[in-house]
Formats: sequence, structure tokens, C-alpha cells
Amino acid sequence: MGKKIKKYDVDRQLLDAFYEIENEWKQIESFMGRSFEANQAGRQQETLARAKYLFLLREARHRNVSAKWYK
Repeated sequence: MGKKIKKYDVDRQLLDAFYEIENEWKQIESFMGRSFEANQAGRQQETLARAKYLFLLREARHRNVSAKWYK
């Protein structure tokens, strides 16, 4: 039998992914805001990063994960 995965470890991975995607989304959003001419690929990247961020946020709320316990 394999190693049993603990809830703490999965929650920690969820928060790590959440913060990583949040930073990525904010960077893309900032870049697009400073661009004179926003192209379609940039808008798609921003939309995708935002969708990932919102998905991870909903998952964290569903699992009752609080960042104050993990930092």
C-alpha cells in the first residue's frame, strides 16, 4: 500500500498554488494595464490566470483552508 496523503499536505499544496497563480495573474494584469496595445494572446493569458485563481479560491473555501495557519 502507498503512503496515505494527509489533509495538511494537500491544503499546503493548494495554498502554494493559490499564491503562485495570484502573483502570476497580478503580473499579467499589471503588464496588460501598462501596454499601449493589448493583444488577443495577452488577454487570453490574463483570463486564464484569473480563472485559475478563482477556481483555487473556491476550492480553498470549500476545504475551509485558512492561510493564517500555514504561513
